[in-house]
Amino acid sequence: MASPASLLFRFSTRSTLVAALAAAGMSASLAQAPIVQPGAPGQPSRLISAEEASNLNSLEFVEADVKFMQSMIAHHEQAMRMAAMVPGRSNREAVRVMALRIALSQEDEINMMREWLEDRVLPASDPMAHRDHEGQLMPGMLTEEEFTELDALNNAQFDTRFLELMIKHHNGAITMVEDLLRKQGSAQDSVLFTFTSDVTSDQRSEIERMDAMLVGFNPDPRVNLKAGFLDAGTAALNMQLVMSLPKPDGFFDPDNPQGLPLRRLRELQEQTLTPDASQAANAAQVNPNRAPEVETDEEEEDEQDEPRPGLLNYANTDMVFSGDVLVAGNYHGFNAYDVSDPHRPELLSSVVCPGGQGDVSIMGNLLIMSVEQTRGRMDCGLQGVADPVSGDRFRGIRIFDISDFRMPLQVGAVQTCRGSHTHTVVTDPDDEGNIYVYGSGTAGVRPEEEMGDCSNESPFENPESALFRIDVIQIPVARPQDAQVVNRPFIFSDPNSGVLAGLWEGGDHGPGTQSTSETNQCHDITAYPEIGLAAGACSGNGILLDISDPINPKRLDQVIDTGFAYWHSATFNNDGTKVIFTDEWGGGSRPRCRSFDPINWGADAIYDLVDGRLQYRSHFKMPAPQTEQENCVAHNGSLIPVPGRDILVQAWYQ
Repeated sequence: MASPASLLFRFSTRSTLVAALAAAGMSASLAQAPIVQPGAPGQPSRLISAEEASNLNSLEFVEADVKFMQSMIAHHEQAMRMAAMVPGRSNREAVRVMALRIALSQEDEINMMREWLEDRVLPASDPMAHRDHEGQLMPGMLTEEEFTELDALNNAQFDTRFLELMIKHHNGAITMVEDLLRKQGSAQDSVLFTFTSDVTSDQRSEIERMDAMLVGFNPDPRVNLKAGFLDAGTAALNMQLVMSLPKPDGFFDPDNPQGLPLRRLRELQEQTLTPDASQAANAAQVNPNRAPEVETDEEEEDEQDEPRPGLLNYANTDMVFSGDVLVAGNYHGFNAYDVSDPHRPELLSSVVCPGGQGDVSIMGNLLIMSVEQTRGRMDCGLQGVADPVSGDRFRGIRIFDISDFRMPLQVGAVQTCRGSHTHTVVTDPDDEGNIYVYGSGTAGVRPEEEMGDCSNESPFENPESALFRIDVIQIPVARPQDAQVVNRPFIFSDPNSGVLAGLWEGGDHGPGTQSTSETNQCHDITAYPEIGLAAGACSGNGILLDISDPINPKRLDQVIDTGFAYWHSATFNNDGTKVIFTDEWGGGSRPRCRSFDPINWGADAIYDLVDGRLQYRSHFKMPAPQTEQENCVAHNGSLIPVPGRDILVQAWYQ
């Protein structure tokens, strides 16, 4: 704060200046000072008049601005109509307050939009303003059928449906803003531009509140589970948790066992320890695998601001059983456990061999592991590979002899152009001396200088491209060191035209549909050798393969789904009459099970196999709504082999 003396000095100085200007016959407003309009970079500035300086009439509105305002009035009026239904049908105070807040804010914004239009001598309403050029309702607008449905509900049922439809309505308003801002010359007026920003922020804020209310209303025990590193909340029905094991030594960073991002870890180390933080630090010393509970602001939690945490260097990825032995694959290698007594599992060995993914399979005394990352080394070294081209780098399929689980031995390694993200094993009853592996690579193609015949060009430019194909690897059981790639079939080709990239080209499927990845890879193939079939979840398509000749798989059928983003996994039922595909919408890093997310996006799709074709039957999505702070994705599925019944387990990681 300034001292009284300085305030007096400033006041007296200003008075003296005003008196001097008045004595000179000049205006105290300094109107004669030059008004300068700079030119473009490198161009001279020019003097302009006060009238020119204050004239914004040249900022013309465009047709899109007018239709937006007229449409948004109709859009807001419908929201007020919905809100007016609440008092007579809801007995929840929170819903009543939300409806009142919506009604007041929408009414205020309607008045502003009407004034904006009236000031420009434009009509405030247009019977067709809330429909697009094809006569369809604008985004989020309710149909009369939906109003009739809502009108017939009361109490809890009304509350749930009201919030679902209002979230849909609010999302529609955000879409309308986004559509406007994409139009050339739109929202040049400051009032209109500010209004579009307000609509977006206000509607998103209300969507979050309504989603949290819906989550709170839902009785599903999976809703609102406690977060935690090793002590997260659980919910179980007809299942019992037998044992939970921490990662063994060597499979976590002792200086950062909870795998926090480095930036957040540094902040924790630099901050002054408060009593609460001291308690958390002491707890972490007592239990080094437990993450300290640290409050972070929303900005820190933003996925664009926060990289994926370092725990992925040691993340578990896949499990396989062989008799009483369980092998857990890991980005860092794999761990083998004797689970003959499930209440007291014994760690047999930890095999350190980094390379990413760590998808594992066991056939007899051979363990097969997928390696995809560029840090993978032939010698399983921890130092990675710094050179862009190196003979030390390994990406592909590793083969281990596990006849002694306490000392596994790497006996074979097959290099592939894209590495192996996942793989599946195929056996041939007429060829008992060999095991066949279908390797699916999803990473970039390695340079030809490192491995010949590895072209990253499109198949239109180079028919030998490493894209749009899988690797078929033959492993001689008696001599696994002689394993090799025996075929790289183009399973996505068009049988009529011969085009190698013959399936989904990427992009959405039309208005209101999902944007689906291009089909140039398979993420996961599941083989059922006994019936001669395999099912592939192949980024943009689900496919069915004839594998009666394992070396030369042939595509029998392919399907698309307008709600799928990335075809991730495929699972057969017991008798091979059904396939369930999963969609990895959001890649596991985004909230995708919110109450207002489409129920057929990020879901499982169930197909029957009829005469060698895939016939769609239904979708399934975990019916437990989540908040904006919870990521969610349908990941791997697996069969529980109960004779006579189709029972599958689906991982939705959160």
